[in-house]
Amino acid sequence: MSSATDSTTDAKSPGYPEGERAIRTDLAACYRLAAHFRMTDITYTHISARLEGEEAFLLNAFGLLFEEVRASNLVKVDESGKILSDPTGVGINAAGFVIHSAVHMGRPDVRCVMHTHTAAGMAVSTHPEGLLPITQHAMRFHRRIARHPYEGIAIDLAERERLVKDLGHHNAMILENHGLLTCGRTVAEAFGTMYYLERACQAQVAALSGGVAPLRASPEAIERTAQILHDNRHKADTRDWPPLLRMLDRIDPSYRT
Repeated sequence: MSSATDSTTDAKSPGYPEGERAIRTDLAACYRLAAHFRMTDITYTHISARLEGEEAFLLNAFGLLFEEVRASNLVKVDESGKILSDPTGVGINAAGFVIHSAVHMGRPDVRCVMHTHTAAGMAVSTHPEGLLPITQHAMRFHRRIARHPYEGIAIDLAERERLVKDLGHHNAMILENHGLLTCGRTVAEAFGTMYYLERACQAQVAALSGGVAPLRASPEAIERTAQILHDNRHKADTRDWPPLLRMLDRIDPSYRT
């Protein structure tokens, strides 16, 4: 068996169908980007991608740092939790499976799900009002973000129904007392949504630490900004993804292997 961090399987090899090769590469890139932008929690938290035409999705092997994830060492698991392919042999995180399978089963429009435990995200997840529309980045999520109450470590399969019900049609959610979740039609969309949600949370924590009430824009300005950013989010994510991949290729292109 090849090691988790030194797989000899190339994601561009004939062993993967073309569609699976592409989604594996994008998902591995997303893990590396999360590491680059300091959105990791050692080996915890997860990013998943559903495979086209299959009732299965890809998830990180439980025990790898995000910077070690490659296209070829991602684990394939079906919606019942059965592991279909695991080059590392270390399996997956049970809580990660519960959260990600819930979204993939309940939202057929979603291809990628991203979950983080950043300091800023966890801090905002404890705020009674959640994400405040006090910055332009935060206004993107005004009335466009869900919340899910904390039920303990997410290992109960029964929580899946409640989690996806709370998510509704939104592509971003605060997991109260826990962290952040985003999803999208592509890996690029899920990452772009998480990037700006994380930045909004960082700004909120910094603003509230000053001990004075932050400025509030008018409700009209907030809603207008939210609508503009919402309407242009797909175009922005598509535009930003190629230069992000170029950055990764300059730093360490091994995510593609």
